Amino acid sequence: MLSDQELRIFRRDLLAWYAGHKRDLPWRRTKDPYAIWISETMLQQTRVAAVIPYYERFLAQFPDVHRLAAASESRLLASWAGLGYYYRARNLQKAARLIAERGEFPATHFAIRQLPGVGDYTAAAVASIAFDLPHGVVDGNVLRVLSRVLADGTNIASSAGRKKFAARAQTMLDPRKPAEYNQSIMELGATVCLPKNPQCLICPVGSVCKARGEGRQNEFPVKILTRKSVEQERTVYWIEREGSALVWQRPDGSKLMAGFWELPEPTQLPDVAVLGTLGHFRHGITFHSYRFSVVEASIPQDPGCCRWVRISDLEILPVSTVLRKAVHIIQSRRRTAVIAAGTS
Repeated sequence: MLSDQELRIFRRDLLAWYAGHKRDLPWRRTKDPYAIWISETMLQQTRVAAVIPYYERFLAQFPDVHRLAAASESRLLASWAGLGYYYRARNLQKAARLIAERGEFPATHFAIRQLPGVGDYTAAAVASIAFDLPHGVVDGNVLRVLSRVLADGTNIASSAGRKKFAARAQTMLDPRKPAEYNQSIMELGATVCLPKNPQCLICPVGSVCKARGEGRQNEFPVKILTRKSVEQERTVYWIEREGSALVWQRPDGSKLMAGFWELPEPTQLPDVAVLGTLGHFRHGITFHSYRFSVVEASIPQDPGCCRWVRISDLEILPVSTVLRKAVHIIQSRRRTAVIAAGTS
């Protein structure tokens, strides 16, 4: 741990740096707990640059809990399409309906934590940023900063490790400025204390960082995973007729991405003729790594559960990332063909 003096220096220098170097992000321009909650939910396992346009479009469509609570599932999922982890959007709506019934956004850490889909990190982030409550946040950026500053080799992938660092985060939190402190330590991890090649020479808290003092910054954090990635080859069919594509919709009771549209695979249309391969792409889900082949196929006599949907409508429907990537391949091929035809 840091000494009392080191902790005062850490807080002082971190907050001073943040005041002069923080990025101008849209969710930092508000104290509205609803908007902050939306941003923190979107930012889970998603890059800041990718979230910004989704965040702005989402708030334009659903500016408050009442609009979100009343939205149709199709419209909600379409607004989320591309962000992944779609249970987040459904949990947001479940929580929005509870908040709308109660009449106001919960204003305590405990009450926020009780909302559907809200975990320890999100509850602490919303409570501190929106309401200035003294609750330390722990995300990947914070884990990295703390492990280096404290030169702590505890495995951050273990439940015991996360509990230990959660306690450290709470101890090191500046209780006088919890909103600024939490955002500053996350910002430091995102922009300076990077996973690879940390920018120690410009780090504002380098004077008290034990890992840097020992020249061991690249040894932290320690992350030991026990599960191995599973790789798999899969094929999806692109079947088109008069501006429509053959797709299917996951049933409402599906455990994974209910209501989303997908391209058929060989198990669903076993009797179609393969006409050629259009392209390939990779797609990762947690510990699974897929290599998809997009294959052009003949029109089946029996489409089974599939339906013809206008290709232009796929832009407004809730479609899976796999379907979206396949459409991108089709569009890229067509643009290339048009350019080639124009130059011939």
